[in-house]
Amino acid sequence: MKNNNKKFTKKIISGKFKGKVLKLPSKTTTRSSKTIVLESFFNTLQFDIIDANFVEVFSGSGSIGLEALSRGAKSIQFMEKDRDALVTLKDNISRTDPSACSVYGGNSFENINAVVSKLKKLDEDAYFYVDPPFSIREGMEEIYDKTMNLIKALPEECVKMIIIEHMTGLEIEETLGAFHIIKSKKFGNTSLTYLSSE
Repeated sequence: MKNNNKKFTKKIISGKFKGKVLKLPSKTTTRSSKTIVLESFFNTLQFDIIDANFVEVFSGSGSIGLEALSRGAKSIQFMEKDRDALVTLKDNISRTDPSACSVYGGNSFENINAVVSKLKKLDEDAYFYVDPPFSIREGMEEIYDKTMNLIKALPEECVKMIIIEHMTGLEIEETLGAFHIIKSKKFGNTSLTYLSSE
């Protein structure tokens, strides 16, 4: 597919905002989750995310978090560093329910502390969807190591489940901090790995 400055978009698949068009940021700064990955994830957790808190680390366009919102999640915390992606993210949020969304702009590895503090204050837990840039990108060689350390540091009481979207070739330790792998699913060069403390 050629990019003649064409704006990439995707639609919300299901729920109260079904059919809403979301803009996608530049392909050079972020990588959008494949529809097949998205559908598999929401088929797995479709009833569990109703009235749940949802944290999308490395949000990009926010398509995962906004899909969760559309399907009944109570609140979404978005985390994104890239400026262009943040503009797109905020625009996409404005098409849904901004009152249920919080955006943390800047370094996700630092902002995770604010998200955790918020959950602790509310005495609630959340689903954490972690989709770092693929480590084959220039300047991203250490991204997976840093991401695994972020997961290890998450307090058990704030986490309902962690889902990592990653390159299929990545070896993830069976146990990360208080969490262990409960299942993993491959979609070509992309995989989803689910971790829980239970």
